Amino acid sequence: MYLVVVLFVLGSAAGFQGFDRLDLPENHIPYYFNSFPEVADKCRQEDGCPYKDKLDTKKCWGYEFGCKPADSFARPVCLGEHKGWVKSKEDQINTFYSQGDFGYIRDQLHEMSVMCEPYFKEDSSLECSKHLRFCRGRNIMINFTSLVNRKERLRYKMDVLSEGDIGGHCRLHKQRLMDECDHISPLQSWGPELRLFSERDKVPIGNDCDVIVEKPTYLMKIDASVNMYHHFCDFFNLYASQHVNSSHPDTFSKDVHMLIWESYTYYSSFTSAWDVFTKHKLWDLNTFKGKVVCFKNLVFPLLPRMIFGLYYNTPLIWGCQKSGLFSAFSQHLLHRLKIPRHKVEDKRLRVTLLSRDTTYRNILNEKELIASLKNNTNYHVRRVVYNRNMPFTKQLEITHNSDIFIGIHGAGLTHLLFLPDWAVIFELYNCEDEGCYYDLARLRGVKYMTWKDKTKLKQQDKGHHPDGGAHAKFTNYEFDVKEFLRLVGLAAKYIKEQESYKEFLRADLHDEL
Repeated sequence: MYLVVVLFVLGSAAGFQGFDRLDLPENHIPYYFNSFPEVADKCRQEDGCPYKDKLDTKKCWGYEFGCKPADSFARPVCLGEHKGWVKSKEDQINTFYSQGDFGYIRDQLHEMSVMCEPYFKEDSSLECSKHLRFCRGRNIMINFTSLVNRKERLRYKMDVLSEGDIGGHCRLHKQRLMDECDHISPLQSWGPELRLFSERDKVPIGNDCDVIVEKPTYLMKIDASVNMYHHFCDFFNLYASQHVNSSHPDTFSKDVHMLIWESYTYYSSFTSAWDVFTKHKLWDLNTFKGKVVCFKNLVFPLLPRMIFGLYYNTPLIWGCQKSGLFSAFSQHLLHRLKIPRHKVEDKRLRVTLLSRDTTYRNILNEKELIASLKNNTNYHVRRVVYNRNMPFTKQLEITHNSDIFIGIHGAGLTHLLFLPDWAVIFELYNCEDEGCYYDLARLRGVKYMTWKDKTKLKQQDKGHHPDGGAHAKFTNYEFDVKEFLRLVGLAAKYIKEQESYKEFLRADLHDEL
């Protein structure tokens, strides 16, 4: 195991890129330095290093060997009852930490097992976590020549590769690999591809390859790219995978390739999110159709629909919230996309109402609700429609500068990931899908509210699911104005009591003076 880890260090990006290109949120720098003490030493020795005040701390992300809870990036807040899942408050905290925090990264690392063992330093290698959720390989050959004969478009296909189409020069532990091929599904594991892994008689380089990819490459089997909830499961798991793969100072480098595992040309309103992870053009299966490709370093990241995964199938224990992993992801993305935090000019709370331009789940009396908010001088109110007509980075800017974010059940509520820590997400009505955004808000650590009194809302009709039958998501709603204002008032009261909000006001209003 140690040998493989050393190989990955040697086989990663060419070398540390320099302090001027570190490109991490400032509060993440101490954790980075402690993960890579050789970089900290370099900073300590160089007069021009701008991060000397970040050195010599005990801070750690939470998954490193010997990392103490008191020194970790964050610990969950578990004020509520666990409802019988565990026996103690400590067990409750640790359970949440393993389910949806840096403890999940720690567990992936502990589970890593060598699947194909190198004979020598220059050989191929492959190691994976349980169920082949996360894998990484060195000097891996993938044969895409058979794709020339595939006439159908490839998406969510489990037969992209055939026997002998993927392999390397290493000693394959075949039974160990097959034992982990128990989650065979397009977006749950890398079993559909890696069950075909085979030993080759020599390292796949030179004339054996039509293309040699020198830079680290992430294979990406992505969920629905038109839906923010599902697509950001891709981006979140990619970020989490960078932590699992953090064996080299360039672990967060953007000088890597992304190969999307489908032949459809990628299109999404959220394309700019890729700029967080790569500076190169996205690849897909068409890029290498008909070619044998040899990858120096290949990462098979965590997938969006894993069983007990992040965050689509995350089973969260009751009574806990505030994952440091989700907070770090939010900060990382906002930093790299350069989303500004606006200064406040007064103490009015910034209320954003997300309006839908779809057939269903519209607010029938939306204008009335907005007018009622605007009548309150304590609120600065903004109505927005987040669609392809508004750049995604602009959407993030609005969200990140909202104190109360209101919207009916829908993928746009995934924006809660990028709200300030003190904010409230008000899911106006959950349309009988109670756990989706409530759990996501718990993971992010922002306050969640939703409509409780069904006697004070009117459903346009019973709802008509496309496959037949009544369904609460396929109709529209009208809301009692008085009850709406009461709930927004509760959100406002909560925000004003948050110390983080008070500090935010003090900093901005003091600067104005």
